Amino acid sequence: MLTSTKFVRSFCERGDILKNKKLRIAWIIPNVFFYLMLIGALIFVAVNAKGIKEIGMMSLWIFILFVLFVGSVLGSIRIWYWIENGKM
Repeated sequence: MLTSTKFVRSFCERGDILKNKKLRIAWIIPNVFFYLMLIGALIFVAVNAKGIKEIGMMSLWIFILFVLFVGSVLGSIRIWYWIENGKM
């Protein structure tokens, strides 16, 4: 009889290529959206820089851009590391 523990163990040990592709897609799509948010925020700040400076919110927007940049780069590095080590 197949217990839930045996099922989970056999599912995790299979190493299906299809499973890895789905896992890659599940992690890469949000990372792509993170880059798109960064590009959109950069365009917004570039277009509205004068107005943002007038209301004194430029430092907040620079911080937001920095957080988006660091998050997207670290996400890409993590995905690349997992792919290199065969975890994904």
